[in-house]
Amino acid sequence: MAFDKDAIIASLKEASILDLADLVKAIEDEFGVSAAAPVAAASAAGDDAAAKDSFDVELTEPGQAKIGVIKAVRDATGLGLKESKDLVDGAPSVIKKDLNESDANDLKSKLEAAGATVTLK
Repeated sequence: MAFDKDAIIASLKEASILDLADLVKAIEDEFGVSAAAPVAAASAAGDDAAAKDSFDVELTEPGQAKIGVIKAVRDATGLGLKESKDLVDGAPSVIKKDLNESDANDLKSKLEAAGATVTLK
């Protein structure tokens, strides 16, 4: 089946606003993306983000579920329980350095799922 962009555009022209909102939500869910891209942040990052090829994952805030965050840090770093707890208690602290973008985003999502606030630097 060939991709017919003209047919898709014609279908979109006939759709109601509610149908389009449902479509956007379904696309976001299916592909794990957000249609609300922060324009100011994208333009502020500019060329620096494009040139960056290694990232540091920094635990900014451990959040309420500290035990889950300690477990996630322990799994990600291979550190012992005490060392992982010390990293979480010492937030903000760098969990891992010099990761590629994919690995950094993966670690960030795991830590955020555990309840932490994380930034990539």
